[in-house]
Amino acid sequence: MKKIFLGFILMYLGSAPLHTIAAQHFLHTDGQNIVDGNGKNVLLRGLGLGGWMVQEGYMLQTGSFAGPQHEIKQHIKDLIGDEKTKLFYDAYITNGVTKRDIDSLAAWGFNSVRLPMHYNLYTPPIEEEKNNEITWIEKGFQMTDDVLEWCKANQMYLILDLHAAPGGQGNDANISDYDSSKPSLWESEANQKKMIALWKKLANRYKDESWIGGYDIINEPNWNFTGENKNGCDETSNAPLRQLMVDVTKAIREVDTNHIIFIEGNCWGNNYEGILPVWDNNMVLSFHKYWTYNTTASIQQFLDYREQYNVPIWLGESGENSNVWFKEAISLVERHNIGWAFWPMKKVDNTAGVTSVTKNTGYETLLNYWKNGGDKPTEDFAFNALMQLAENYKMEQLTIKPDVIDAMFRQVQTDTTKPFKKHSIPGIMYATDYDLGTNGHAYLDNDYINYRIDTGKPVTWNTGRKMRNDGVDIQTCKDQKSNGYQVFDIQDGEWLQYTVVVEREGTYTIYIRYSSNATHASFHLENNKQQITKNIILPKTTNNNHTIYKTITVKNIKLSKGEHKIKLVFDNGGAIINYLEFK
Repeated sequence: MKKIFLGFILMYLGSAPLHTIAAQHFLHTDGQNIVDGNGKNVLLRGLGLGGWMVQEGYMLQTGSFAGPQHEIKQHIKDLIGDEKTKLFYDAYITNGVTKRDIDSLAAWGFNSVRLPMHYNLYTPPIEEEKNNEITWIEKGFQMTDDVLEWCKANQMYLILDLHAAPGGQGNDANISDYDSSKPSLWESEANQKKMIALWKKLANRYKDESWIGGYDIINEPNWNFTGENKNGCDETSNAPLRQLMVDVTKAIREVDTNHIIFIEGNCWGNNYEGILPVWDNNMVLSFHKYWTYNTTASIQQFLDYREQYNVPIWLGESGENSNVWFKEAISLVERHNIGWAFWPMKKVDNTAGVTSVTKNTGYETLLNYWKNGGDKPTEDFAFNALMQLAENYKMEQLTIKPDVIDAMFRQVQTDTTKPFKKHSIPGIMYATDYDLGTNGHAYLDNDYINYRIDTGKPVTWNTGRKMRNDGVDIQTCKDQKSNGYQVFDIQDGEWLQYTVVVEREGTYTIYIRYSSNATHASFHLENNKQQITKNIILPKTTNNNHTIYKTITVKNIKLSKGEHKIKLVFDNGGAIINYLEFK
């Protein structure tokens, strides 16, 4: 029987092209769907590792004086010199993404990773090449190998994304590390040849790797070829972009017929005028979405492309908004069978992401110097500050953002709330530890989402930009007892809900720690949707704009044993709330 089975296999192998058999194990397209080797629909739920291979100023809080990576690096060199700058970048890259990072993403629910690559980790700039040769740097390839191995161990797809192409592919210099003093990708045949050669090299290296999800061959091109808009938003032909992507595809297919090729339009990925129809039978259209309404109309153009050209579409990059927006956007695209990759994983002092990198005080000093001048930090001070920042990029040093993760996965499925932390009564509840859930369910806040592209009005949903990514406004608290944060900028009618467990039935006194510069701030408490206190005034506490904390007492609150939903309702805003203590 074994011989018969073996003979059948050998006969099958002999009658089918090897690449066809191999391709059965790879993620690929099937009409308008992305499917696995068994033909099963795959909904990519991914995260981009932005800021690792390509630094962007806003992620390091240098954006106001140094946006692209080459400018950031020069500021660092000016303080610590070339040798120590290399040591810093080695530590930054070593700590920036590790196996523990990828393991964490898998545990949180992500099934894919988008790797934004800087070409200069794989091949030198054209200015450093001799006789028009193209040489290679092993470092970038080894970094990619490592991420792939970590993804394979978690059965996650890795999508390679050329984020910074040779010369830079856009006038938005921060994204692609474009240096306007040198020829761009579009102004240099040598840069284009280098990009094509790089993709062929990558494809040849990973052609047999089934956990490579595909090749995102150029990120967010934004260039005016014939139009007036410098970012290419009014281009009607996009001929140079289309031709370069066709040439890259041809080079990839010479060595790899297995993997999906993801393409992006001009104008930060979204202007496909003159680019379609597609030229390959294993291709996906990527679009990017930021700060727009989450309606079907907001993605209708791409739904139309999918239907017209019978090709899958993918939300290749999104994020930088509130948890409510995340829930809305993911719910929208998943209803339409569109996978997604949000952005980014790590950012300094971050709220709108799954993690936050701590901004150490030494690095804060460097930022102040770079931005405002003054006394130049010593070389040793600056080096130690930067090395501490690099240390803070380790997963074990990060602050994980459970509210963001909850919004991206659980809240997409339900409006049910759950505790942010375990609250027991008797005990203390910090105001910022309200339930996990969306606006109108776990809390109510008037400003909770940013639709600035459609409305023309930017909204800062958490005006304090601390701790959580909901609409609730949170800032640092300097009271003698706190969890480090407090709720502030409270408006009339806003509220916070806390799931609590009463350990024993009884009559309780509640001590509310607050400060207020308003004369009419007031609140009441509800339990399981029933009001349990009258409207209570919070007397003004500030003196000459100096914050003074006081405690107000609410007595004779009867609570039965078991779980309760306690709601703190602000009838009149203006106060700052630190905590509620039940005794």
